[in-house]
Amino acid sequence: MKRKLIAFDIDGTLLNSQKEALPNTVKALEKLRNNGHLVMVATGRSRFLAQPVLKKLAFHNYVVCNGSAAFLDHKQVYKHLLDEAQLTALISELDELRVDTAFIGMDAMGRHSDFNVSVMDEAMRSFGSHVPEFDPDFKNQQEVYQALAFYDANYEGRFDEKYPALRFVRWHEKCVDIIPENGSKAATILHLGRTLGIKQEDIITFGDGQNDKEMLAAAGIGVAMGNAEDDVKDVASIVTASNDEDGIFKALQELALI
Repeated sequence: MKRKLIAFDIDGTLLNSQKEALPNTVKALEKLRNNGHLVMVATGRSRFLAQPVLKKLAFHNYVVCNGSAAFLDHKQVYKHLLDEAQLTALISELDELRVDTAFIGMDAMGRHSDFNVSVMDEAMRSFGSHVPEFDPDFKNQQEVYQALAFYDANYEGRFDEKYPALRFVRWHEKCVDIIPENGSKAATILHLGRTLGIKQEDIITFGDGQNDKEMLAAAGIGVAMGNAEDDVKDVASIVTASNDEDGIFKALQELALI
């Protein structure tokens, strides 16, 4: 069997509704590794937010910050920071609109504002995190891989043309990720595949969210979880059961990988 690169989103994919990995998911990951495949995480989380999952599920390879950084055997092999000038201008505009923002580095995050802490709290708690500490100097002291803007659909698309070096990817009804315009989980996974000599046709990705659509479409086989929205399922090669119903295990069995 050819060696595959198999990448999994975390929230809504590797983890069930209780934020735990199902026993069959753990079993499947072990079998994939024993069969010689490159098994990795591809998440919107930064490294420090993903760390509990990486450690518990023994991941040594991971794409974090929606593709802005990648690690092989825990060594960083890829970095793509946000455009500083456009980010600064955007934050100034969001401040005027009283939209809260936060910055994410590789191992820390800091909140820029506190216009509506309850909105930030709702979004961050949705994946088991918390509101970042207030740190207005974060951007000047840390490398910024990703930013968060806590706005709802009322501002959807408002900033895209004005800040062409930035992309706005919604992951919660009240928050978007801000990432480099030409950055994505897909782009970084494909880069890793080329670096490792793994063909695109031998890349398999699993996901459920809006920030997974590109990697599902770009992979040789993109697997959408049963809990994904319809537009995510539409770009996938196959749709499996939900993250509460052994979707990963069942899809890997269907693909004869375990």
